[in-house]
Amino acid sequence: MIQEPIVVQPALAAERFALRPLRRSDAGLIAMYTADRRLAEGTRTIPHPLPPGATEAFIARALAEKRDEDVWVMDGSERGHAEVLGLVCLTRMERDQSEIKYWVAPAFWNTGYASEAVAAIVAANPHKSRTLFAEVFQDNPGSARVLTNTGFDYLGDAEAYSVARDATVPTWTYLRKMG
Repeated sequence: MIQEPIVVQPALAAERFALRPLRRSDAGLIAMYTADRRLAEGTRTIPHPLPPGATEAFIARALAEKRDEDVWVMDGSERGHAEVLGLVCLTRMERDQSEIKYWVAPAFWNTGYASEAVAAIVAANPHKSRTLFAEVFQDNPGSARVLTNTGFDYLGDAEAYSVARDATVPTWTYLRKMG
């Protein structure tokens, strides 16, 4: 019998969905959504086309006991929505800082889900961070609005490599000082 590792990570409440820890059973929906070129090209790390086993490897890393990133699923099933609407990741950095990353499945774009998920993470501050950082590609102003709507301040321009685009892409960097 295969036992799931116990992930010590709090579930968080948002208005229209729950933010819960990732589970192996999420692999099918995550693979379906991340196989969409538009979603992959909005991230640094999701390849396109999505290779076999990539989603399962991501989930295994996210469930590892010694990880530096916590992953929450935006789960709308209790309110009659999809079980996986998107993901929010919080990566530990040095000096009590964390970086937040997120994506929402294309079927749910422009619904406010990303803003709601980021706001829930900010409110809970599960890593007890003093500062949160985020970056978005400059050709994705919707993600920039998510950050400014949730109290992040623009820090500056930079560049990041996108695996799906196989290119370095201009980014905007944001930060949020926590209480």
